[in-house]
Amino acid sequence: MEGDLTVYDLSPTLNINSCDIVGRVVTYDSTGVSVPESGTAVSVDAITEDGTTHGFTLEVAADGKVSYDLTENNTDPTTAGSDRTDVLANPTITTPDQTQESQTSDADATDAAGAEVADADAATSAGACSDGAYATADRKEYGTYEWYIGDGGMPGGLSQSDAKWAFWDAIDNITESYNNCGYTDQVGAASNYRGPTSFEADINSSSQCTSRDGVSTWDAGNLAGGHVAVTCSWTWPMLGVKNDLREADVRYNTTDFDFTNSPTSSCSNKYDIRSVGTHEAGHLFGMGHVGSGHENLTMYTNSFRCSTKARTLGKGDILGLRSIY
Repeated sequence: MEGDLTVYDLSPTLNINSCDIVGRVVTYDSTGVSVPESGTAVSVDAITEDGTTHGFTLEVAADGKVSYDLTENNTDPTTAGSDRTDVLANPTITTPDQTQESQTSDADATDAAGAEVADADAATSAGACSDGAYATADRKEYGTYEWYIGDGGMPGGLSQSDAKWAFWDAIDNITESYNNCGYTDQVGAASNYRGPTSFEADINSSSQCTSRDGVSTWDAGNLAGGHVAVTCSWTWPMLGVKNDLREADVRYNTTDFDFTNSPTSSCSNKYDIRSVGTHEAGHLFGMGHVGSGHENLTMYTNSFRCSTKARTLGKGDILGLRSIY
């Protein structure tokens, strides 16, 4: 069979050692992943315009057998474990992204007429500090998440430097448990910014995770219609504990959506860069989506336009991270 496969074409009992399947794309629910080498799992998580959930995990065991997790809420193993050195023998260099945006740092000028929406507003939405709902994935960063910023156009037309700080702040919101609910930071997750890179996020215009290159990159470009941003995560399966994160890439969809780093009272039809980034950072550190009735939480399936609410974690977000770290 030529071309992409679906999860229904590729049997969960198949052994990749018996056929030339590594690198083939497997699709499900308007997303997709490239089949990784043995002993690797790859997950795709999309945040969408309409709040529906899209994503799945494909795992190839050490013996070459394929399995899937097509559910959003996972039952997890324990969180104990330790980080292992990752050596990628044949990193894949992705095709340069042809979608570029202005590199000027004043691209949010259309919002200048209004005062910026205060970050403090994020936790004041009804129930943010009382809603304890959360979902977690079979994924954990046992060491330090080392990340880079791509060298193409950035969301909101930010300069690479301004985008770096926006992404950094979003990641820190997760690792430092940023909240207005009075919870102290008891989350042991860590990150480290490594600098700019010419590597692209290993995510294509169909919201499919391509073969990984060993570099965790945040960038912007084209994604499948309706997908505001996508995170692809690669892990090593761990017996009895959460899978060990090896790489996680994030891409904002700047082809179909507009973004701003400073939502104001005059904001119209733009997504907040840091709210989206905080949600995506939650995924790479092991958080899953929560659905209807939990719109006040960062990990809700939609990041509302012109809102900074998701920059600030709610009770469920904090409890979920604490359950992992």
